Amino acid sequence: MGDGDANDTIKVAADPQAPVTRKGFLISIKTGEPTEIKERDVFGRCRVVTEFEKLNRIGEGTYGIVYRARDSRTNEIVALKKVRMDQEKDGLPVSGFREILILKSCKHENIVNLLDVVVGKSLESIFLVMEYCEQDLASLLDNMAQPFSESEVKCIILQVLQGLKYMHSRYIIHRDLKVSNLLMTDKGCVKIADFGLARLFGQPCQPMTPQVVTLWYRCPELILGSCTQTTALDMWALGCILGELLSHKPLLPGNTEIAQLELIIDLLGTPSEAIWPDFPKMPAIQNFTLKQQPYNNLKPKFQYLSAAGLRLLNFLFMYDPKKRATAEECLHSSYFKEPPLPCDPKLMPTFPQHRNLQSAHNIKSISGSHHHNQSVPELPAISDLLGSLLKKRRVE
Repeated sequence: MGDGDANDTIKVAADPQAPVTRKGFLISIKTGEPTEIKERDVFGRCRVVTEFEKLNRIGEGTYGIVYRARDSRTNEIVALKKVRMDQEKDGLPVSGFREILILKSCKHENIVNLLDVVVGKSLESIFLVMEYCEQDLASLLDNMAQPFSESEVKCIILQVLQGLKYMHSRYIIHRDLKVSNLLMTDKGCVKIADFGLARLFGQPCQPMTPQVVTLWYRCPELILGSCTQTTALDMWALGCILGELLSHKPLLPGNTEIAQLELIIDLLGTPSEAIWPDFPKMPAIQNFTLKQQPYNNLKPKFQYLSAAGLRLLNFLFMYDPKKRATAEECLHSSYFKEPPLPCDPKLMPTFPQHRNLQSAHNIKSISGSHHHNQSVPELPAISDLLGSLLKKRRVE
């Protein structure tokens, strides 16, 4: 492919990934003359990352760094995630491929939407273009003047459950569910993000590596080395998130696997074959000496929680993954039907965009080349500031 000029000479493009600035031509085999390629017949050319104006870095996922950017074509604000290529010499890493494949197959309001895949100047520069969400729950919890009300917690959890129900019905396990991977828009819509560890599964389940899920949200069967992974590991993580939102701090913040198991046992009691038939068969059980603690301490931990709320938490924290609650079962929980009722997402409070209050000169280039005309990050709107001070009345 080349470009036609006034003298009908054919020039080869210097950079095959550069944006098309003039119409392309092919040489006709029959006549040897240049033949124009119509736009509708051009396939396979990715957009380049230079078409996106970097605004600021907003986070780092399991397998990539995330930036806030502006699409120069549409002027839309998007999230730009650079796929990690640190260990790759032979193309796209399998984790990046899985993430693209899974996100392309998911269309749900509570799952972050993948808009496009764009490239930089080198083969190592691949970016996912996703819809932009103003907040992630982790930074929000760190900066909130006061914690979420129970009505707002129910609103958040219900939306996560809707997303999980959709994913699990399509045989997708997230495998890294935590507050930092839950995004929220200024309209109160919660979205599950960061599918770098997500996997498709089938029946019967095939062995997978147990080294997944951030430790604080990791279920006991993973800690004990189980290679069989089901949707139950996402549901345990959701229980940890619900407990964190209700108690306003991480529920099980262990710093080692042994410490994590001890925290789980302190909260729920020591597991046994009677309540978890596969417990003695766990591959790593011989590596741990479990202390004997016979009591379930969820009720003392959450003294103000209703009986329905405690039932839901207990259902999510079943030791036996086969008995653990599913997303669909949780959606029918009476906890969400009793006062205080879940508030409408549109009545969720708004907050300043803390992730965007970062100096532009501290942000590395997203395309490998220096951008001389970087814009200063936008300050939060007045409505955002007022929203953090005057929380809307919750719907009972």
